[in-house]
Parts: sequence; structure tokens; C-alpha cells
Amino acid sequence: MSHELVVVVDFGAQYGQLIARRVRESRVYCEIWPWSTPLERYRERGVRGIILSGGPASVYAEGAPRVDPGLFRLGIPILGICYGMQLMSLELGGDVRPAAQGEYGKAVLEVTAPDDPLLAGLGPTTQVWMSHGDHVAAPPPGFRVLGRTAATPTAAVGDPERRLYGVQFHPEVVHTVQGKELLENFLFRICGLRGDWTMAEFIDRQVAAIREQIGQGRALCALSGGVDSAVAATLVHRAIGDRLTCLFVDHGLLRKGEAEQVIRTFRDHFHMNLIHVDASERFLRALRGVTDPEEKRKIIGREFIRVFEEEARKLEGIEFLVQGTIYPDVIESGGPTGQAAVIKSHHNVGGLPEDLKFTLVEPLRELFKDEVRAVGRQLGLPEEIVGRHPFPGPGLAIRVLGEVTPEKLAILREADAIFLEEIRAAGLYDQIWQAFAVLPDVRTVGVKGDQRTYAYPIVLRAVTSVDGMTADFFRFPYEVLERIMTRIVGSVPHVNRVVYDITSKPPGTIEWE
Repeated sequence: MSHELVVVVDFGAQYGQLIARRVRESRVYCEIWPWSTPLERYRERGVRGIILSGGPASVYAEGAPRVDPGLFRLGIPILGICYGMQLMSLELGGDVRPAAQGEYGKAVLEVTAPDDPLLAGLGPTTQVWMSHGDHVAAPPPGFRVLGRTAATPTAAVGDPERRLYGVQFHPEVVHTVQGKELLENFLFRICGLRGDWTMAEFIDRQVAAIREQIGQGRALCALSGGVDSAVAATLVHRAIGDRLTCLFVDHGLLRKGEAEQVIRTFRDHFHMNLIHVDASERFLRALRGVTDPEEKRKIIGREFIRVFEEEARKLEGIEFLVQGTIYPDVIESGGPTGQAAVIKSHHNVGGLPEDLKFTLVEPLRELFKDEVRAVGRQLGLPEEIVGRHPFPGPGLAIRVLGEVTPEKLAILREADAIFLEEIRAAGLYDQIWQAFAVLPDVRTVGVKGDQRTYAYPIVLRAVTSVDGMTADFFRFPYEVLERIMTRIVGSVPHVNRVVYDITSKPPGTIEWE
């Protein structure tokens, strides 16, 4: 059963992914396509609704992105947001020009056509979020004004007969109080969709697709311990069972107990064919004397590929390689219209030799991160894997500043484990995007038991974020920080000081290296 498809046409919008997520939250499957996508693709895929995103350009400027005008004659319902509304108005004979005054931030929308399906149930006035310098001075023939604000007399327009609509504000952001209702009016009242896209439906459809792709073949999956590879492996295992082999390369740079947990979950609980390669000594040997963070990343990536290659050559009859590529990776690597030839290159299997010819299986390439977690829960993966904070491929190597040694890794592992334990005990783990400890390459003077000490400080980092692009430091209750400090200084050898990093991103980054 194919799912109903709504497409967000991207004009470089700040909120493009957010629009797609909002549509999916309403149980309608949604993809983001570039504005240059040919009309034929809309017909081939049976698109049921189109949302034209905002964008930074002025529609009348030279070189501004434009769609094929035939898009408006396909008979598919269209909702233009901000730039999308202005583009549709211009293409269909309306007048777009610079506004006498730009409108930025909160505004009050007055609904002038409450009988129209787009604004049904919104009430006479509602708060919306504006961000524009241009406006539609006159809507195209056949359109009527549905709503206005103090500064924008054409804040919402529509042509119900052709099912073409435009809003000058951003319904996808939380500051537009009834934005969800407006989007659902478009999806259900105007496009006539069912809204039956669920994670259970996704799993059933994906399992069938994996079986069709792999047939009676065999597949290999590189497990990292992260949520994406874990969910991808579990999904493929459900489809082909023992014909999947999972390869877990333990580079010795994981957090405390993580390697054991991967083995426990996949070999003991799910009974998968799991090859565990303890390559920790090999990685540490390669990292000896290296202090530059970029050099560390390159060494770890190179060694990972070598180990993976050596192990893969020992296995016979494997034609397929399972990857945990997710939808933001697809968008960033050339978009969903390409064939995703780019293999994710953090520390996994990017750059494999030419003679290791695998066909890629990417069962999660349609999903955002929160949806991957939902699939993992549906598949029965334990919460400590599904709800895990993001963790860098090079692992603790980039959180040990300076040279990576077994001693430093042991110190950091203990401190990090205490930090995460206390966060969980305080019920704060799920409120934080990422939390971890850093071991700087400095020592400080301290006092322990009347003795002068010269030992390491531990830096704690905890941030809140939606997507990792920007981040703010997490506001811990002081008593939680104090408890963490007391435990770390009291029980971790060679540590005599704990500090908390309160830098946001920007200007800082989330990681230290």
C-alpha cells in the first residue's frame, strides 16, 4: 500500500524541514523537494498536496528561484507560505512589491472569510508569526482575501475552485498559535487526505520493501551503538532474519558499558548474527602521540574502514550493506531527488574499496530523528538505546583533549558515567539534547585530605537543542550540579575540579573539538 504524499517545495527556507515535520505530525507522509524538480516527478509519484516554502529571495529579483508555471495547472492543491504565496501570486497574475513596512514577529490575523475551508475553526482573530519585507499588493484573478493583519491587507488568500491558497505568515512555527489547525485544514479539508501514515504502517511497508530488495540475498550492517544503526539493523533483521550479519567494531572509544550493552541487546535479546571485533588496541596505537582533533578524526575513520574491510572479506555471499542514513542526511547530501550516492562519512563505512561492491539498503532514509526513535520503540529496542543522546563517531577521542591514552580514557569514562547517572536520577535526561564530560589537557592545583593535588579538571557540557544547529546550555538546579561535582571529585582518581560550560552555540560548538 503506497502512502499519501505531500511535497514541500524548498526555496531555501529557514523552516523547510519544520514544515515537513508538522505535516508528518498530522500522520501524512511528506518529502522536501528542490524548486527545480520537473513536473513529471509530481505526476509519477501521485503527489496529493504541495506546500511552497518560504525563502530569503524577493520573487521579482533577477535569479530568484521559480517553479515551472505548469505546477499550478496540475490540479494538485497548493498552499504557498510567505515566499511561496508571493511566487504563486506573481505567476498567476497578481502584484507583488516591497511592503511599505516589513512585518517581523507576532501579529494578529483578522479572519475575513470564516466560511473558507483553510481558516475553518480559527475564530475571528488569531496570533500568527510574520517574517517578510515584500507583500502581495493585489491577489491574482480568481483569488479572494481570507485574512489580514494591521500591516498586511492580504495576509491570507485563496481560490477554492482551483484549491490554491497562500498565507503570508508561517503556520509551521509555534508562535502561530493555530498553525497546526490551519495546516490540517489544508491537508484534510482541501487535499482530502486520510492521515493514516503511522510508524506501524511504515514498519510493515518497509519490511516488505527490504524483502523485495534483498530477496534471498545476505546483508551486512555496521553497528555503532547509536540509535540510527541500531534501528536500521533491527528493521532489516525483522525482514530477513539470519541472513543479516551485524558487525560491531569496538574502537575502544565508547562510553562506559556501551560495548557490553550493544552485545547484550543484539546478540542476546534479538538473537542476531553479531560479530564483535575488539579493535581498541589497534585504534589506540594509531592515535599514539596525536593531539590535533582533525587528525584524530581522520585516523579513526581510516582505521574503521580498514577493520570493516578486513572483516567483510571474511564473510561470503554478502551483496547488501545496511546503513542508518536518515532524512536530514539525504537532504544535506544532494537531496531526495538524487540516488543518495553519498555514504555517510562520520566514522562508519564511507570510502570502502572499489572491489567491495555492496548495494546499499537504507531503510530509514525517509525518517527524521524523532521518527527513527518512534520506530525503535515500536520494534522493541530498549529505551537506553532508543532515547540515547547523539554521540560522535570518533567517540571519546574528541572529548579527551590532547593525546588519547588508556589512562585518560578511564578517567573520562568514569566522570561521564557519573554525570549521566545523576542526570537520569534527577529525571532530566530527556529534557537535554546532549550531555557529556570533557577531559582538558591541563592540570590544576587542588586540595584533597589536607594534601596538595595537581590533577585534571573535568568539564561538564549539557545543552538543549532541536536539531543541533543551534544550542543553549541546560539550566541545572544547583543541588544537582553539586551532587555531580561531589561524586566525580570524590571517586574519580586524578580529578580535583569540576566546571560547567555555559556557552551557547553560536558562538561555541556543542563538542569541544
